[in-house]
Amino acid sequence: LGFSISVDDFGTGYSSLNYLKLFPIDELKIDKSFIDDIPHDKSDVAITKAIIALSQTMGYENVAEGIETDKQEEFLKNNGCETGQGYYFSKPKVKDDLIEFLQNNV
Repeated sequence: LGFSISVDDFGTGYSSLNYLKLFPIDELKIDKSFIDDIPHDKSDVAITKAIIALSQTMGYENVAEGIETDKQEEFLKNNGCETGQGYYFSKPKVKDDLIEFLQNNV
């Protein structure tokens, strides 16, 4: 049985850069607040690119939270984001609906 450590909502709240030195991090999850206005907001674009670059330099996986549009997904893919989550892909599902969704789409 294995596990990995993710820093959720990276870039907001208590996700200090010092945690990257203190803990054996595997993944940075880019907070939705930086994704919301991509690719239109220059600050969000710069911050998101920096988080992706940091995760790559440190050898971490990266995940973008809150993807809702094809423009956001395209920007993130083109800038090295490895994984995404959000309503663009699917709204949250209860177990039975998830099983049906996976059977029909995978």
